[in-house]
Amino acid sequence: MERLRTPDERFVNLPDFAFIPRYVDVTDPTGGEPLRMAYLDEGPRDARETVLLLHGEPTWSFLYRKVIPPLVTAGHRVIAPDLIGFGRSDKPAHRSDVTYARLVDWTSQALFDHLNLTNITFFGQDWGSLVGLRLVAEQPDRFARIAIGNGGLPTGEEKISEAFLAWQHFSQTVEQMPIGAICAGGCANRPSDDVIAAYDAPFPDESYKEAARILPTLVPTSVEDPAHDAQVAAWKVLTAWTKPFLTCYSDKDPVTAGADKKFLREVPGTQGVAHTTITDGGHFLQEDQGEQLGAVLATFIATN
Repeated sequence: MERLRTPDERFVNLPDFAFIPRYVDVTDPTGGEPLRMAYLDEGPRDARETVLLLHGEPTWSFLYRKVIPPLVTAGHRVIAPDLIGFGRSDKPAHRSDVTYARLVDWTSQALFDHLNLTNITFFGQDWGSLVGLRLVAEQPDRFARIAIGNGGLPTGEEKISEAFLAWQHFSQTVEQMPIGAICAGGCANRPSDDVIAAYDAPFPDESYKEAARILPTLVPTSVEDPAHDAQVAAWKVLTAWTKPFLTCYSDKDPVTAGADKKFLREVPGTQGVAHTTITDGGHFLQEDQGEQLGAVLATFIATN
């Protein structure tokens, strides 16, 4: 597999992002050299609780820079990977090399085969939910709690909005994909120019954006989707999930508004949990209200 690696100098002097990157190698399913996958590892390594934060499309672990400190202050270890194709992780040079199944497998290798994480509290948003909930379904014993904000686990049987279909079309046809502008557009409050530039940092030019390009088309939108059966199998695990499950969606995200209802209806672990709404948050609630989200997750762990 041909891949690209963003030069380190692209990540110098990012605002409020002094975290040290760490790396593991994950396999190339086409038989080539391993791909490098980046992650943040903050807080005590021997902490009783490990919090896993998974980003979505087209962001990277920079998105969690405000969420991590409250969790570390609470005494937890925090892991925030960059999915393959994003952030400091290697980027496949051809979009056909990126599939939903491969994203799940690469992330599983990093978190379970290399880091051997257990007693995990998982938070996912956007594609972080799609990847992370599949990991939960594959190895549920490694997870103690689940929290979802502005995300879901579609099977392809759901009604697809015109807005999402337009986003899919845009992602495949726009000549230059404006990553930073897309991230800013998903916020309730426009980030500063240096923050927008930080979302652009992993992508020196269009050749680095093949994963970002393809992901919108990999969201299951029909029962014929290659991921359909795996999604249905994952839901079977979730419908038997009795450990704590928190929904903490934001109040200003038209993309995922109402997606929490299926979790609240189908997942037994949602019962008895103090679900909350993140106020004044857009689709990227971590950017808009990262400190608020971090505090909500810390309280979720402490009370469950």
